[in-house]
Amino acid sequence: MKAVLSTLAHLMFMTTIIFAQAEKVSVVNNNEGVKLLINGKDFMINGMNWDYFPIGTNYSFSLWQQPDDFIKAALDPEMSALEKMGVNAIRVYTGIQPKWITYIYEKYGIYTMLNHSFGRYGLTLSGVWVANTDYSDPRVHDLLLKETNELVEVYKNTPGLLLYLLGNENNYGLFWQGAETEDIPVEQRKSTVSAKAMYKLFDEAVVAMKAIDGSHPVAICNGDLLFLDIIAAECKNIDILGSNVYRGASFGDAFQKVKQVLNKPLLFTEFGADAFNALTNQEDQQSQAFFMTNNWKEIYENAAGLGKAQNCIGGFTFQFSDGWWKFGQTSNLDIHDTDASWVNAGYHTDYQEGKNNMNEEWFGICAKGRTDESGRYQLSPRAAYYALQQAHKLNPYAKNLTADSIGKYFSTIRIAN
Repeated sequence: MKAVLSTLAHLMFMTTIIFAQAEKVSVVNNNEGVKLLINGKDFMINGMNWDYFPIGTNYSFSLWQQPDDFIKAALDPEMSALEKMGVNAIRVYTGIQPKWITYIYEKYGIYTMLNHSFGRYGLTLSGVWVANTDYSDPRVHDLLLKETNELVEVYKNTPGLLLYLLGNENNYGLFWQGAETEDIPVEQRKSTVSAKAMYKLFDEAVVAMKAIDGSHPVAICNGDLLFLDIIAAECKNIDILGSNVYRGASFGDAFQKVKQVLNKPLLFTEFGADAFNALTNQEDQQSQAFFMTNNWKEIYENAAGLGKAQNCIGGFTFQFSDGWWKFGQTSNLDIHDTDASWVNAGYHTDYQEGKNNMNEEWFGICAKGRTDESGRYQLSPRAAYYALQQAHKLNPYAKNLTADSIGKYFSTIRIAN
């Protein structure tokens, strides 16, 4: 009897795995616009940029190199909070093992967009670390294609995988070295030689990845819409344009411009607002929630079938918890820096000409608690968490929904302290 039960349990387990592996994620474009489908069903990405860095650590810390019990104890409260918020996908960089993608999906119903940086923060060539990637270098070409092909081979049958994302504002990396956010040097924006080489390599990698895995779309992550014309010329095989866009309460012409120039689905891979006011020099949860809810309103309004651009498939809010290491990168890791590192007039609540107003360490919709003896921490949701929880209750693909009714729904969202 035990043998029979064991065999039945094994068959049920295998059936579950086969079913999960059979999930097909696809992009469809018809007279209603562009949608992302999972097994033929509409899927609006209510995403979140998610990571795990205890206070006192920086980018050198990896959750995925910790013991399994530590990882599980870190994931469970945060994934539970994301699930309750209505988040259905997270953006995670390579390093996460396939089993944790499946764990997050099977326990919390949250998919993972797997992000390969594609040389954004440097790479090792012939045994030497190179901080700034030259995409025209044949060694870079071979290394990145090798890495991305191997990535797809490892993850292609992983239950819970949503799509692959290549890069993170690599076009900005053509202008400065390192990961710390700065203002883009205006005088260098017309430099296109390096950009063409980079986007050609992006496209070649996409083609190779799709040949290995035909069940998951491949996107690139661009810094806003800079070089969109080159993307249209050199990246014809991408499934989705991912874009990190920080323009304030409105994305402006982004939807229409992508539709006219590229005609690919638009996914906001990063957007959001910090929770610190550079003028009053104090936390400002209300402004953060205001900007984020307005961003999500536009994302939903520009979904397929609603009469506007009809080319937006969702977004990934930036970000779930504060990054205490972001300003200095390697210094003051246990201090929540209030220094603003760049300026953006779109965030009018604390903009003043000639002064920086974007606080990199305060973008979390949750505040981060101190690291305990076990090396973990707890989060405290800010007003934006609860505002977006209300926003994500709306299904933009619901029957009889219009752009106007979406606007009315968002007008009912109350931002509480």
